[in-house]
Amino acid sequence: MPVQARERLLAAAEDLFYAEGIRAVGVERILSVSGVGRASFYRHFPGKDDLVVAVLRARDVRWRAWLAERVEAHGGGPLAVFDALAERFAREDFRGCAFINTMVESADPDSAAHRVAAEHKAAVADYVRGLLAGDGVADPDALARRFVLLMDGAIVTALRERTPEAAGRAREVAEALLAAARR
Repeated sequence: MPVQARERLLAAAEDLFYAEGIRAVGVERILSVSGVGRASFYRHFPGKDDLVVAVLRARDVRWRAWLAERVEAHGGGPLAVFDALAERFAREDFRGCAFINTMVESADPDSAAHRVAAEHKAAVADYVRGLLAGDGVADPDALARRFVLLMDGAIVTALRERTPEAAGRAREVAEALLAAARR
């Protein structure tokens, strides 16, 4: 079943890339873990870079849907993004942000993987901007950039400290920024 092979490749690659890094995982390892043959791999993806892009695109859709669902579950306001992040940080398999990790590994901003990761970050910023605009903030663009900076900083800090507390600290700063923007 060709579709099943493609899905197995995507699932195995996503798990491996997130846990170990894109560069650390070769095609042979992906084939071994997925149980898909080399010829089937190349029927679906011209090369590893194409697989990386497909993994990132699929993860982007799922991650942003997860974020919207969790923000809504936490009341729907802009500060709820930090409550959602705290949940993510508390997971045993938390390894940071797959998109930040990709940008670090694919430092070339012209690489396809780097561009997809940057598109994800822009889409998250747009989502946060929408939350802030819905909250009546006068300049949602400027505040969204600050919120995303806090979100990214909390992600890296949570990875370094191995605790979800970074999300709470970032939320406190965001709350102060939001209060100042409402004055």
